[in-house]
Amino acid sequence: MDLDPALSAFAAVILAGGRAARLGGVDKASVEIGGRTLLARAIDAVMDASEVVAVGEPVPTERPVTFTYESPRYGGPVAALLTGRDALLHRTPYLVVLAVDMPRVDAHTVRRLLEAAPTAEGAALVGPDGRRQLALALATERLDAVRPGQEEQHDLALHRLLSRLRLAPVPAVGEEHRDVDTWADLRDLA
Repeated sequence: MDLDPALSAFAAVILAGGRAARLGGVDKASVEIGGRTLLARAIDAVMDASEVVAVGEPVPTERPVTFTYESPRYGGPVAALLTGRDALLHRTPYLVVLAVDMPRVDAHTVRRLLEAAPTAEGAALVGPDGRRQLALALATERLDAVRPGQEEQHDLALHRLLSRLRLAPVPAVGEEHRDVDTWADLRDLA
């Protein structure tokens, strides 16, 4: 099934600027699995995006990516998401948001999220336990409508922002929902 042309116009924000405290502060984006960095895998997942912004430390990439830091620095995922949104040069109907530490999310995952997004105000990947993961396709207009003020963004829990949107659940296939928070997670996903 071909993706609706309206959905093929999407931009992507990769969240890659966290502190990675449980990994001893290592730059998660440069951690490798199977010879590819987590950032390279995330960029591959959103390869069809018209534009990609990575919120985190600038590093060389194989594809064009705009890098920025969240404002305030280390202000949490909401600040990172909205800073990434603001760094986009062009407005698209949909915004795909992906945490850099989800190496099993791929272009097929993103496609499923985009296909589900029009049934609500976006879509979220849902793990087997029913919890939303940080792999989202959001209607840009709706995200902008529920956006908190600059001061409210700092350390705002992502689930609070997302609770303002109706998101269609997209069940994870295989290990798509798995992320790398600890060295054990990395070992198990390698």
